[in-house]
Amino acid sequence: MAGSSSLRIGNKIKRSEQHVKRKKEKESTKRDERLKRRRHEDKNPDLRAARQSRNIPATIDSKRVWDEVDPEEGEEGAALGRSVDILRAKRRKVEEPEAAEDVNGEEAQDEEPIDDKDDDLDSILGSDSEDDAATKFAPPVREPSEAPSIATDLALTPESLSTRFPALFDPPPDQQPKVLITTSLNSALHNEAQMLTTLFPHSTYIKRSAHAHAYKYSIREIAKYAHGREYTHLVILNQALHVKEPSGLDIVLLPGGPMFHFSISHFVAGKKLPGHGNPTNHYPELILNGFKTPLGLLTAHLFKSLFPPHPEIQGRQVVTLHNQRDYIFLRRHRYVFRDKRATEKQIQGTDGKPMKGVEEVRAGLQELGPRFTMKLRRVDRGVQRKSGQEWEWKGGDEKVRTRFSL
Repeated sequence: MAGSSSLRIGNKIKRSEQHVKRKKEKESTKRDERLKRRRHEDKNPDLRAARQSRNIPATIDSKRVWDEVDPEEGEEGAALGRSVDILRAKRRKVEEPEAAEDVNGEEAQDEEPIDDKDDDLDSILGSDSEDDAATKFAPPVREPSEAPSIATDLALTPESLSTRFPALFDPPPDQQPKVLITTSLNSALHNEAQMLTTLFPHSTYIKRSAHAHAYKYSIREIAKYAHGREYTHLVILNQALHVKEPSGLDIVLLPGGPMFHFSISHFVAGKKLPGHGNPTNHYPELILNGFKTPLGLLTAHLFKSLFPPHPEIQGRQVVTLHNQRDYIFLRRHRYVFRDKRATEKQIQGTDGKPMKGVEEVRAGLQELGPRFTMKLRRVDRGVQRKSGQEWEWKGGDEKVRTRFSL
């Protein structure tokens, strides 16, 4: 009633004063309730734990919808258009035989007694001296970190994907990538394309002719030229219409595809980053996060093929490709491990408690750039043509906000 009565005040100044007064009283009441709740939770920590367990925010990631796959489908469930968690399917496939083995083992144990003498004869442990040697050279046991891991398991190779894309899932051992970088026709992104040569090792930038009377080479002709000179990838940086900014990135796996089309947004050069560093020629380490579906696993293997398989750790450079809600964030940093300063607080987990194993260690990061955001739009079956292109997967058909492709 107080709020409705204050609205009837004709004087604007008096009406605003009543509004401010009512707002302060509301904030004071909320503050008193918060302090009272804190006093009760300090006496009984279980109340705080129960409240925090109830107050979990409902985000789009937590509401993510997965496609239902029938176990009888087998490899059909690993289609590119299906939003299926491959890691969860693998765990279920591994746990079922283990459970069956446990049941069979218990039945065999009930039927036949175990002979201790045979176990001693068939033991592979050897003598006590071997046990002492094994414990002597055993690595120190570190307490596992409580930080949640979202790293992509690149060891997963579904048979359907490895058959359709053998160049990505079964590459030659110790294959060194060789990347040819160019731009779209009549593009002015020469500096941005030159930056990509510092991002991808063993890469070369060649300008596409913009002369009015010059021959306009197509993507298929450039791919044929690059394959003849032992290039493994072709990267085309596309320019936005009427704006001198990158709008897309096309990656072709030579010689015959597939071809990936990405859109680019928020491109920032390394020199424009505050406190940026200068990259070196060392092979960077690669971090791939959040790729869970068959299409995400295919995309992760594509980025993996762009970098040498053996990084140079002494360079302390790392390239991170983090997938979240089908947006791929690319960042490049230089890291250094140092001791914790006295003024720094201890690292806390998502539950607000100090994390174990990282009490006295800190990691310093210096961004090198460039940074940008990508989103996969289409995967072509071969190299791009003018019309009638056959594609493996095409985006834009998503009807549910909580369903993601990668």
